Amino acid sequence: MQIESRLLPCGLHTVGVPPTAEEAIATLVNIAQLDRPEDKIEGLPRVIASSVGRDINDVYRNNNAGVLKDVELSEKITMASREAVRALVMQSTDSSGRVKEVKSAFDEMGAFFGNMLGQKKPWTKAIVEAGFPGVEEERLAPVIAYLEFCLKQVVANNELPGIMELLNGEFLMPAPGGDPIRNPDVLPTGRNMHALDPSAIPTTAAVEISEQVVEKLLEKLAQENDGAFPESIAFTLWGTDNIKTYGESLAQVLALVGVRPVADSIGRVNKVELIPLEELGRPRIDVVVSCSGVFRDLFINQMNLLDRGIKMAAEADEPPEMNFVRKHAMEQAEEMGVSLRDAAARVFSNSAGSYSANVGLAIENGGWEDESQLQEQFLTRKGFAFNADKPGMMEQQADLFKSALSKVDVTFQNLDSSEISITDVSHYYDSDPTKVVQGLRNDGKKPMSLMADTTTANAQVRTLSETVRLDARTKLLNPKFYEGMLSTGYEGVREIQKRLRNTMGWSATAGEVDNFVFEDANSVFIEDAEMQQRLLDTNPNAFRDMVTTFLEANGRGYWETSEENIERLQELYAEVEDRIEGV
Repeated sequence: MQIESRLLPCGLHTVGVPPTAEEAIATLVNIAQLDRPEDKIEGLPRVIASSVGRDINDVYRNNNAGVLKDVELSEKITMASREAVRALVMQSTDSSGRVKEVKSAFDEMGAFFGNMLGQKKPWTKAIVEAGFPGVEEERLAPVIAYLEFCLKQVVANNELPGIMELLNGEFLMPAPGGDPIRNPDVLPTGRNMHALDPSAIPTTAAVEISEQVVEKLLEKLAQENDGAFPESIAFTLWGTDNIKTYGESLAQVLALVGVRPVADSIGRVNKVELIPLEELGRPRIDVVVSCSGVFRDLFINQMNLLDRGIKMAAEADEPPEMNFVRKHAMEQAEEMGVSLRDAAARVFSNSAGSYSANVGLAIENGGWEDESQLQEQFLTRKGFAFNADKPGMMEQQADLFKSALSKVDVTFQNLDSSEISITDVSHYYDSDPTKVVQGLRNDGKKPMSLMADTTTANAQVRTLSETVRLDARTKLLNPKFYEGMLSTGYEGVREIQKRLRNTMGWSATAGEVDNFVFEDANSVFIEDAEMQQRLLDTNPNAFRDMVTTFLEANGRGYWETSEENIERLQELYAEVEDRIEGV
């Protein structure tokens, strides 16, 4: 069900071509999962679960814990939601499999005769047939009406008209940017996107969601460490992801430290306050925050909040065993001969005007000798500290950065957009410090690496290796994905190759890719002679890069395979090279 619940790009988007009915169903199923309290809309899973006297949060919690009864119930609710959405969409689907005009779900005349005859709405009937006879049609009405609105937005053909308006110098309607599942108001596409007011994050809703994720994170870590809390967690903050989630990951950092963001009368978050230990109920967790260059540019005020909040925790007169921020800052102050406040610097990024660690660029080009080169590159480029006492300056503090990272127990990132996953782009592993931390720790122990997936209503905290496995099975090794990409031709092959290369990137920075991922990818794309020929004929350059990636993964020790496979790849490389050179 984890794979089925993820949105899957089946080929590349063609401008001006709206999604098919099946694609619209996949999008709406994900939209339907989420509660939207600001609009007084309950998600479909919550309404369906309540029809059997259950709270969906309890079902999700037990499902995650492996309680068989609720694993089955969760799957049953998901299938019922999907069938209800399908019933809604199919009543507007034409013979070509597309939705050109959305028929009203609440046609008054049809409703009148339906009530007279005792007939249920198609979506209600679908849920009843899926095993939930007690579902209330009145309670379904708000979410169905919302999904009808979303369907109109999803299938609207606004892209080419928008481009023509732009080229003609006409006014182009503004629209918010972001994730279409969390905020369907970003649809339809083809409008002039804008972001948000950076001073207004994290929002109250983002803080509430972040607290749930932090609770799950600490629960998982406690299970792995006999109930002990981690002392320090390395965090990555992304600019675009915080725009899409209105500051969820930012709020997670504050929650770990035990700091509460405070908004003023007009919603600007410009103050933080310590949560008393009695209220917090656990130690304050130390953090080392690596901000992307875009986050630094867009959210300098939020970096100020983070720095002030962390230093507030470091200076609090609390027992070190209940305040790991203070404990580590005191140790660093003594080791480095600096003040406690200076030693508590935990918010780092690139120097002004610089972006990324360029680790991804090195891996994409194959231009690196060994992992130590990548790690040194990360430390050099990301070791500039933000200091709220000297606003507007990013000071190089490589030694302090290394000292803080050397105490890290866990590395953590968020996956919070249904549009982009961890092997779609190189950015995620570019900023992953897992092996960097391992090299800096006195005991040489590799930190536990975790990722939070908040792309669905049932937010999950998984190990990085679990996330890579899930992503590989969802995309790289999924026939629905690679056949969809192949159908788009030249660029589609490059997209497949890119995901293989990005998968290897996680081997280089974290060592969390299972051998079977490369082995199965080799079986799909290399051992299959017909597939091999299709890739070669469609995009020989991308296919050569794919062969190179397999050989490099083996040469660097990330993939153990048979000599037969390596010899085949070497021969294939020579053949492809000759083909490209016209020999």
